[in-house]
Amino acid sequence: MSTVPSSPDPESGRPSRPGTGRRRAAVPSLSTGSLDDVGPGSLLVAMPALTDPNFAGGVVYVLDHNDSGTLGVVLGRPSQVEIRDVLPGWCDLAVEPGVFHVGGPCETDTALCLASWPGAAGAEDAGLRRVAGDVYLVDLDADPGALDGGLAGLRVFAGYAGWSPGQLAGEIAEGAWACVPGTPGDVLSDLAGSALWRAVLGRQRGRLAVLSTAPADPSAN
Repeated sequence: MSTVPSSPDPESGRPSRPGTGRRRAAVPSLSTGSLDDVGPGSLLVAMPALTDPNFAGGVVYVLDHNDSGTLGVVLGRPSQVEIRDVLPGWCDLAVEPGVFHVGGPCETDTALCLASWPGAAGAEDAGLRRVAGDVYLVDLDADPGALDGGLAGLRVFAGYAGWSPGQLAGEIAEGAWACVPGTPGDVLSDLAGSALWRAVLGRQRGRLAVLSTAPADPSAN
């Protein structure tokens, strides 16, 4: 096989490599955010390296974050328990499917309710506490009739996800979570499981968006 001779470099006099006519494409960096990006209304998106079955392939909506720890609910995990069988007064206000969603491994017999109330007129009088934007925590001991007509919809969760002080910071440093902005639509989304995970990552930039094509939970392969 013949070789292509190299022309000398005009400055050094040494042979230079022949050009290929190609440039290596720049690979975008993987930016997963930091603990500073965590706050009410943000999302914690499980990275493929996270294999904890409670969170693998999951998206967590953050309800509270302070020096005492972090609290949130896992989105997109509907159960088989009908809301009408447990909280009949609230079932007509819930978006489909009208079932409890599995909010996390902590206190699974506790019900948390999130609602979207655009405009928020009279929200406090109706027993709502703002989380972020148009998303509110609902007092399930209040009268559901007071919310009729004002809500865009609500969802009820059984249990929640919780981190003690410093715990989430360690997990983020290990690359277990990406911290991204959330929207009211995420809370009421009809997407579940890996479909929601892909949708959230797909609207991000750089390599996070590329990750949306990877398996949400590698252990499921």
